[in-house]
Amino acid sequence: MHLAVVACGDRVEETVTMLKSAMLFSVKKLQFHIFAEDELKPEFERKLREWPHQLSRKFEYKIYPITFSVGNAQEWKKLFKPCAAQRLFLPMILQDVDSLLYVDTDVLFLRPLDDIWAFLKKFNETQLAAMAPEHEVPKIGWYSRFARHPFYGTTGVNSGVMLMNLTRIRKQQFKNNMIPAGLTWEEMLHPLYQKYKNYITWGDQDLLNIIFSFNPENLYIFPCQWNYRPDHCMYGSNCKSAEEDGVSILHGNRGVYHDDKQPAFKAFYEVLRDYPFDGNLYQEMYYPLQSKFLASVHTLCGRIPQVFLKQIEMTMKRVYERRVIVYVGSHGRE
Repeated sequence: MHLAVVACGDRVEETVTMLKSAMLFSVKKLQFHIFAEDELKPEFERKLREWPHQLSRKFEYKIYPITFSVGNAQEWKKLFKPCAAQRLFLPMILQDVDSLLYVDTDVLFLRPLDDIWAFLKKFNETQLAAMAPEHEVPKIGWYSRFARHPFYGTTGVNSGVMLMNLTRIRKQQFKNNMIPAGLTWEEMLHPLYQKYKNYITWGDQDLLNIIFSFNPENLYIFPCQWNYRPDHCMYGSNCKSAEEDGVSILHGNRGVYHDDKQPAFKAFYEVLRDYPFDGNLYQEMYYPLQSKFLASVHTLCGRIPQVFLKQIEMTMKRVYERRVIVYVGSHGRE
C-alpha cells in the first residue's frame, strides 16, 4: 500500500506522527513516499531510523525533493500552503506506482490504512480518485457560499485525504472549459491554474474541485468519517457516518493539534505522538485518550467522545487480537 505526503517548513513532527499512526494499525506492508524540502531530509531519516528495527519488515520509505514538471515552480510552491501543490504532480512523478493514498501532514489514522485502501476495489470503470465532501451542510459550507470558481457537487470536496488510481489518471483525457478536446492531467494543470489563479482561495484543493466539476463521473465520494475535521463537530455534530461508525481518519486542519481551540483533536495528536511503539495499547494509548477527552467536554467536539473513540477502540482490539494470535502461533511451533 502506497502512502504519500508532502512536508515543508516545520511539519516534520506532524508528518512522522501521521506515518506512525499508519504503521501502528495497518496490516499489509506500507511504502511511504515523502516529498520534502532538501533541508528536512536528514531530520526525516533520523526520526524514521529511530523506529524499532523489527518494524523495518512492515514499511519502506523514499524521500523525494519538491519538483513541479510544468509552469513556474516558485508559483506552484507558494500556492495556498507551502509545497501543497506538489500532490497535483504525483501521477507524473511516481510513474511506477499504480495506486496511492495521499494525505495532508495533519492527518491521523484511527484504523488500518488497509480499510481505506479497499475503496479502490469499489471504483467503477470511470472512477479514478476518491475524496470526502468539504462539508455536509450546504448552507454552512465554504464552497456553496463563497467560491468564485466551479466546484464538485453541492459542497465541493476536501483534498486532505485523496485516494488515487494513478494509472487511470495518467491515461484519462479530461473534459475542461478551455478547449473542446480532452486534456491529459499534465496538459491541464498549468492552463487551468492560469485561468483561475485570481479566483482560488484553497490552492490545489480548488484546482481539484474545478477538474472534477467538469468530470464528476471520475470521482468516488467516500463518507465524512474518512476525513473528519473540526467543521464536523465545532458547530454541532453533522457527520452521520462518524456518528454511526466512529471517526476512521482524523484531519486536524486549522492547526488544531497545536493550539487549544479543539482539545479533542489535540488529544489524539499528543497521545499518538508520545505513544512508544512497544507500549501497551490500553495503558499508554486508550486510557490517556480517555482522560484527555474528559478535559475537553466544555467544547462541542469534546461532547461526543463516542464518535471520536468508537473506531480506535475497535482498531486496538483488532491489533491486540493479531498480536495474541502471532504470539500463540510462534510458541506453538517451538
